[in-house]
Amino acid sequence: MSNIASRILQIKPWAWASLVSQILIVVTGGAVRLTGSGLGCPTWPECEPGSIVNVPELGYHGLIEFANRVLTIVLLVVSIVTFVAVLRIEKARRKGLFWTSLVLGLGIVAQAVIGGISVLTGLNSWVVGSHFLVSAALICVATILLWHSYGAAFIPATGIQKIVIRVAFPIGLLAVALGVIVTGAGPHAGDQDTPRNGLNIDLWVHYHSYPAYLTLGLALLIFVFAIKSKINFMSSLLLLVVLSLQAMVGILQTKLGLPIGLVAIHMLGAATICSLLTWQQVSRGTWMSKR
Repeated sequence: MSNIASRILQIKPWAWASLVSQILIVVTGGAVRLTGSGLGCPTWPECEPGSIVNVPELGYHGLIEFANRVLTIVLLVVSIVTFVAVLRIEKARRKGLFWTSLVLGLGIVAQAVIGGISVLTGLNSWVVGSHFLVSAALICVATILLWHSYGAAFIPATGIQKIVIRVAFPIGLLAVALGVIVTGAGPHAGDQDTPRNGLNIDLWVHYHSYPAYLTLGLALLIFVFAIKSKINFMSSLLLLVVLSLQAMVGILQTKLGLPIGLVAIHMLGAATICSLLTWQQVSRGTWMSKR
């Protein structure tokens, strides 16, 4: 293989591309829902009967929904190139890279199918919610891939630090999952005729806030540990900052009646938090051995 091809297939840039694109599609998927474009392409896999692409008659809703479908294809291309880059690495050094790159590719295909089901079911809130949860899982996998691309080096941690990090992860993901349920009860359904899940949104906002605030408190504790040990400072600070901003945006969007701009920022925050919590887990060795 030529030197140019070898440089193109370096694993780190593609690992970053995988993570960034997985987060980006959460934002674009949110844009589809928040602009009421969920049925902009009223069928699947075609955009409308007889046309795989959007047509002018579908208006800007069709353009927004079709653009999100195109991004899925981009993600698939990124995952394929990433997998090929992993296969070029000697077999002994692929552990952690092989399964993550494979899962990302398969997950993107699964996401396309779930997206199609959501359209065919008229944007059923539970199907749409599962679409986001699968994205959250793929963001976690992409983060693990990125960590392995940097050599899977562990950052020293005491027993109590590992316990706090282990606890923060499921509680943080619980907050994200409850946030998805809140979304299903809220006003932004993706289409004006789509029914919501029928739950009391005010009550479920409180349910969502409890694990969210607890995760924020645990992130503060992780940051304090990082200051004392002078290790893992930047990633701990980033986790604390993003969780703090997420809490402020969450409060503000609720008080302002869920404006779409703030909701989109909140979705970006949720996706980023999934990645940051995963990074804490893998980099501190709370899940796995290095080999």
